Amino acid sequence: MTLYRLSDLTWEEFGALDLDRTVAILPVGATEAHGPHLPLDTDVIIAEAMAEAGARRLSARGLETVLLDGLRYTPAAFAANFPGTIDIGTATFTALVVDIAASLGRAGIATLAIANAHFDPAHVETLRAAAAAVGEGDAIRVVFPDVTRRPWGSRLTEEFRSGACHAGQYEGSIVLARSPGCVRMEIMRELEDNPVSLSAAIGAGLGDFAEAGGTRAYFGYPSQATAEEGRATIETLGDILAEAVSAALEEEKES
Repeated sequence: MTLYRLSDLTWEEFGALDLDRTVAILPVGATEAHGPHLPLDTDVIIAEAMAEAGARRLSARGLETVLLDGLRYTPAAFAANFPGTIDIGTATFTALVVDIAASLGRAGIATLAIANAHFDPAHVETLRAAAAAVGEGDAIRVVFPDVTRRPWGSRLTEEFRSGACHAGQYEGSIVLARSPGCVRMEIMRELEDNPVSLSAAIGAGLGDFAEAGGTRAYFGYPSQATAEEGRATIETLGDILAEAVSAALEEEKES
């Protein structure tokens, strides 16, 4: 089986796919501040790495896979006060994801998998709502392995599990593995640790990165990022995506 990119196909090539055995994969990330050392599209870089790794695994299991262009404008309220961040409304984003799924369903795609790498709470809730809105009566199922929840999140790095993981070791490592030229290395290696748990700050009702203790829009241990860790994490993310899709397909067979 083959991994395709939707933007590279003609409409006739797309229509010639075995659509019942084709999984479309949508990478989702934000354009938002990621410290003084990582690019604004860090989440998109990570989501696309996850999508490609998952697609390779699904292709090896006999499925066709089609990679969609990544969504890079999302709800990003926590970083909205930092220049360069694009923050869109939750209703707008929900409608966009639902409409993408509906279009793919009309074309005959049976499964849409979401590879998400942005964890603003409003954004994650929006993705959950969008996945739920594509219900049993629709022609397409949506698979969203939410790594902010068990069991998926427990398989990721210690820093990720701590909640202190925005533009830190976890994300910096993946960008080093995927797009090393985008990392401002001299700045990253000199950044002090910021062990504040962003997830705990969110739970406490704080409203943005600065209030939570991230005045430079990073949390965690950026100076400890390595490409080796990033490559291993990308493989884990690929496993998570492929396993979630395979489980959904098995459940469909049994129902």
